[in-house]
Amino acid sequence: MCGYGQNPKNVKVTVLTVELCEVGPRDGIQFESRPFDTELKIELIQALAAAGIPRIQATSFVHPKWVPQMADAESIAERLLGDARSTIYSALALNVRGVERALAAGFTAIDLSIATNETHSRDNANMTVEEGVAQAVQMIERSNTAGVRPQLGLQTVFGYGAPGDTSIDFIADLAAAFCERDIESLSLADSTGMANPVSIRRAIDRVSAVAGDVPIVLHLHDTRGLGMANVFAAYISGVRRFDTSVGGLGGCPFIPGATGNISTEDTVYMLESMGIDTEVDGAAVSAIARRIEAHVGRQLPGKMHSLE
Repeated sequence: MCGYGQNPKNVKVTVLTVELCEVGPRDGIQFESRPFDTELKIELIQALAAAGIPRIQATSFVHPKWVPQMADAESIAERLLGDARSTIYSALALNVRGVERALAAGFTAIDLSIATNETHSRDNANMTVEEGVAQAVQMIERSNTAGVRPQLGLQTVFGYGAPGDTSIDFIADLAAAFCERDIESLSLADSTGMANPVSIRRAIDRVSAVAGDVPIVLHLHDTRGLGMANVFAAYISGVRRFDTSVGGLGGCPFIPGATGNISTEDTVYMLESMGIDTEVDGAAVSAIARRIEAHVGRQLPGKMHSLE
């Protein structure tokens, strides 16, 4: 087995750094049936930071009735935001109230997310896409007033009920409109795992043409086993930021069969073996994945953590 950072065929690759954002503590844990108490979350988040992950989505400010695993968001903020490490800790907000809570808790990095498909928007947020877009404008304005430039995420960019049922023209129009606002980055989410390398490259080409200087982030799920292929397709299309999840944790209750995000340790292994620097200790992340695996009592979908 080749270790992290090795290039087994000695292929010459220009070394560039890819930046990973760990979303397991939010996107992964929130759907787990076994509780993760605050102490365990802090332990895992700090271990991920120590492994060199530069960005970690630590929690979300949502109603605890709907997402009980995130009920301790303020406590997480209180414990983490004084951390002396250079790690950027962010929080997810889905409405203006969530933004207000995140700001009050001290977050200076806030992730926003809206639906782009009418069916998904009604299933997930009980509103139309138009209503969600209007709400996103309010969330951005409230963040900007507080001196925060949020990341805006577009959901189901590559399809919801079927591949391509979200119009790429509509995605490009949304991207153009939002990139004219004061956002830190624009995230394109393959929430259902329906993307393939061709659709990834087409979407990035279209969005890059209107995004200007706003960085594009890819949030990929590995539902159909194309996660790593899609990372590579995005990389050669110019994307340098990816959301990943330790062990491949994650999913969506409104998407039947949806599996977790692309695995952090698998992404690190693939990129490092190609000579692309992530500055992340993949072996350390694998150890964290095994710790989570023991807690939830089942095998996680990531590959590398089970090989070491």
